[in-house]
Amino acid sequence: MQNKKRHPKGLYVLFLTEMWERFSYYGMRAMFVLYMVKCLMMSEQDASQIYGSYTGLVYLTPLLGGYIADRYWGNRRSVLLGSVVMALGQFLMFVSACYYTHPSAHYIMFAGLGLLILGNGFFKPNISSMVGDLYERTDSLRDSAYTIFYMGVNVGAMIAPLWCGFVSNNESPEGFKWSFLSAAVGMLIAGVIFFCYKNKYLRDPEGNPIGTKPSQTETSQQTATGMSKGFKAMMLLLFAALFVLFHLGGNDLIGSAIYSVSITVPVMIITDKSLTTLERKRIGVIYAITFFVIFFWAAFEQSGASLTFFADKQTDREILGWTMPASYFQSFNPILIVALAPVFNLLWRFLDSKGLEPAATMKQAIGLLMLGAGYLVIAYGVDNVSATTKVSMMWLAGLYFMHTIGELCLEPIGLSIVNRLSPAKFSSLLMGVWFLSSAAANKVAGVLSALYPSGGNTTSILGYEVADMSDFFMLFVVMSFAAAIVLALLSRRLERLM
Repeated sequence: MQNKKRHPKGLYVLFLTEMWERFSYYGMRAMFVLYMVKCLMMSEQDASQIYGSYTGLVYLTPLLGGYIADRYWGNRRSVLLGSVVMALGQFLMFVSACYYTHPSAHYIMFAGLGLLILGNGFFKPNISSMVGDLYERTDSLRDSAYTIFYMGVNVGAMIAPLWCGFVSNNESPEGFKWSFLSAAVGMLIAGVIFFCYKNKYLRDPEGNPIGTKPSQTETSQQTATGMSKGFKAMMLLLFAALFVLFHLGGNDLIGSAIYSVSITVPVMIITDKSLTTLERKRIGVIYAITFFVIFFWAAFEQSGASLTFFADKQTDREILGWTMPASYFQSFNPILIVALAPVFNLLWRFLDSKGLEPAATMKQAIGLLMLGAGYLVIAYGVDNVSATTKVSMMWLAGLYFMHTIGELCLEPIGLSIVNRLSPAKFSSLLMGVWFLSSAAANKVAGVLSALYPSGGNTTSILGYEVADMSDFFMLFVVMSFAAAIVLALLSRRLERLM
């Protein structure tokens, strides 16, 4: 039995594995849209759409990886397979950048993206589920464990843009390949750490190994659900109908697929006849918070798209004669996460000791509010500023500070809620549903980024006109504040259901 006063060593194995995987992901992401624009000569609008499709699919495939792990392979095998496949994907990005002037560079890039999407599906939900499996379900250390784990995410995300921006020779066409190669090496390191220490440290409080291949009893319990052939056919029809509706509504094929799956799979799970009434209520809470998370990430993920364009073209990056690479701004958020996560950990414990800690769903509402406040800051900073004028980097720094506070209030808490409320037989699958919200949000983020007013033309969405940068950023202010208010009003009801 592990010491209840301390976190198990397995947490730090998962911390390091996730840290290097996030180094790989964010190192590539920091360069991605700039590589497409500067090397493959794509427009900012096309690059935004591809970015949204890629990041959307990255968070869609965890649904498949979670399903296979729950029923066939277990978490450990899935994480190892995902590590190898993603390393190969990053290597193909490196090859694409080596021959970026050749017509085949586009096709090699898309092949690399495909492997990254597939590998992430096996890696992401399973390593997140294993964090909670290290603890008993009633252990008070679980929330802080996810906060520590989330620091691992952000240590990798902090280092990656700085290193990849440095080796890219200030984001020059000849330098992108070294960024992608660094991402491939980082992914290999993640896989090696997990492989070497999984057997020794990844164990539950009773000392049993976690994440192993499901037993025949567990598999039979998971497959003996209320999903008849007729029900499965209905779900396929629902998916097809939604796909057609979304596509007719103007969405591309990838977007239509992501949005349709994001609705069909949650419906399929919650209507499973093997679930008890209590389990359905708890799953309903998971669905509610994942819905509001879509609004958060659709705005937050502009950091890899429109905010990167803004940093590159409209931000004064001169510091004592040195021009800071635009990709470095993507390190602001994780630097602040690493600095502030321990503070928030202590803050929640202090408030809990005084009986003043906000409910989990209220924390998430506060996170959405802070997200909107960040965009309000930068909208003010660019108000009445011409498209050719570069503004102080302090406006972007202020935005990332606000967003960091919002993220700390929302994401670790959400991961803990999903793990705590999920029925055991659907634990990884529901973690995949949690990532479905990020899939939909990232696709929406790409669509919204395409509204970035770089050409001076007015664009609009749902009747909202975007004529300049201030209008563009105010779109996210309105979206975030509205979601925060609705979630705050529903908070008490959701907490009762939990």
